[in-house]
Amino acid sequence: MTTMRNMAWTSGTLLLIVSVVQFATAAEPPADRCALLPASVVSKILKESFNAPQKSEAPRPFANTASGTDCKYETQSKRYSLVFRVYVDPSPSASAELFARLKTWFGQGSTPVNGIGDEAYIDKGHGLHVRKGKVRFFLTGSATEQQLKDLASEVAGQL
Repeated sequence: MTTMRNMAWTSGTLLLIVSVVQFATAAEPPADRCALLPASVVSKILKESFNAPQKSEAPRPFANTASGTDCKYETQSKRYSLVFRVYVDPSPSASAELFARLKTWFGQGSTPVNGIGDEAYIDKGHGLHVRKGKVRFFLTGSATEQQLKDLASEVAGQL
């Protein structure tokens, strides 16, 4: 009986350690922020062939905050486009605070979105704002609301 308890205790401890390690490593986004949303995923969800994103620096929302990365995806014909803007904050609490501050401007008349990240909403201009952990991101462009949600779920699933 003692052997069974020891095996159960060891198995439980090992499972906990593996879960904690996976949680810790999953929270850190890649250095190339656009890698969170590959063009192949954009093409698949939007059902158009999109080129690799053009990367640029996104402006800081407030003084003493991090700048972000803009990833602009376009079809070859430039008929369709999508912008993925992503910010990585120092901590989840800093990210939550900034998300709340920004929502006072962009969230007027917004619609909450459940099941994506820690919190999300669609603004009155049909842009999707998402926060998960210490990452905040925004999606807008030639996509339906459902397609934006599907793209956001793909990104949030990596964080």
